[in-house]
Amino acid sequence: MSQESLPSDGGPEHPNALPEYAERVLEVTELIPPGRVMTYGDVAEWLGEGGPRQVGRVMALYGGAVPWWRVVRADGVLLPGHELRALGHYRAEGTPLKEAGRAAEGHVPRLDMRRARWDGGGYTEGHT
Repeated sequence: MSQESLPSDGGPEHPNALPEYAERVLEVTELIPPGRVMTYGDVAEWLGEGGPRQVGRVMALYGGAVPWWRVVRADGVLLPGHELRALGHYRAEGTPLKEAGRAAEGHVPRLDMRRARWDGGGYTEGHT
């Protein structure tokens, strides 16, 4: 997948600048309070543009400088390959988790989406 997969924003003024859509995704990510999460689809809905895959692409390319562990899959499964790092952040922030069942690979907990999901309440400035 290439940057062309991101919603069009007319192109950056500077070749090394972040695409406008990526900046907007990262700004939303920074609003999510510690201990809470939004799904990729939630972020796209908040922005009124793109979809879960576009948000996921932004997070994969540019998310390292923001609290990436707060943007998650809707099923609460931790990001493959980053489970232990994310789990450390979730435990430190008090994010609600569901203990893994015996059948779960690696017995890694899942997010308790019913309790952890954040709807953006309290942050309406800049919401489109």
